[in-house]
Amino acid sequence: MNVRLIDSHCHLDDDRFDEDRAQMLERARGQGIDQFVIPATTAARWPKVKQISETYEGVHASYGLHPMFMQDHSDNDVAALDSWLDLHSAVAVGECGLDFFKSNQDENEQLALFRSQLHVAKNHKLPVIIHARKALDKVIHEIRRSHIRSGVIHSFSGSLQQAEQLVELGFKLGIAATVSFERAKKLRQVVAEINISSLLIETDAPDQPGINHRGQRNEPAFIVEHLKVMAQLRSMDEEALAANLNRNCQQLFKLVD
Repeated sequence: MNVRLIDSHCHLDDDRFDEDRAQMLERARGQGIDQFVIPATTAARWPKVKQISETYEGVHASYGLHPMFMQDHSDNDVAALDSWLDLHSAVAVGECGLDFFKSNQDENEQLALFRSQLHVAKNHKLPVIIHARKALDKVIHEIRRSHIRSGVIHSFSGSLQQAEQLVELGFKLGIAATVSFERAKKLRQVVAEINISSLLIETDAPDQPGINHRGQRNEPAFIVEHLKVMAQLRSMDEEALAANLNRNCQQLFKLVD
C-alpha cells in the first residue's frame, strides 16, 4: 500500500521530541507522512515552531495562544500575535479555543482571548485551529458570532448534530487516534456519516496515542493506524480515504502538494 498523508495537527516543537526529532520525522516519512501542521500554544514557543518549520521540509507553522496555558499568556500577547503574523508566514491561527475540562472559573478570560484570536485570524485571512474541551457548544456560538468561516475543530469529540452544525459553518473536523478505541461510539458515528469533505486526520503528537500505543509518546508515524480504522468505518479503501483527507487539508491550509 502506498499511502501519502498529511498530519494536520502535531506538536513537533514539544520538548519530548528534542532528543530525536529528525529520526521521528524520518519514521513518519517512512510511513508516507510527508507534511505536518504544527500549532503553537504560547508566545514563548512561536520562535521554536518557526525554527522547526524552516529546518524540516513539509512542516507548516501555525501560531496561537492555547486556553490550557492561561497562566503563561500576558496582556499584550494578542497584539504580539498580530504583529508576528505580519512578519512570519503561517498556515493558520491557533491553537486557540476554550477548555473547561477542569473548571470554568476563568471562562471570561478564555472567551476574551478566543474572541481576540478569531479577530486576528479574520484580519490576516487565515483559518483557525480550535481546541474545544467541555466547551463545544460555546465554541460553535463564538464561531457564529465572529462570522469566521474557515478552520478546524482539532481532536473533534462532539456529537453528529454538533458536527453537522460545524460543517454548515464551513469548518472541518480533525480526527485523532481516539477513534481507534471501540468505546468512542459517538466519534465513530461522526466519522462514518459526515461528509468526507469535512474530515482531517491528525495525531496531536506527542499526546493522544491510539489503542496500540497506550502509555507511549505518540508520533506522526502512528497515524496510519487510525487511518485504517477510519477507512473501515467508511467502508473505503485506505488510499482513497487518504487522498480525500489530504485534499481537505491542502484546501483548508492552502498547502502545495
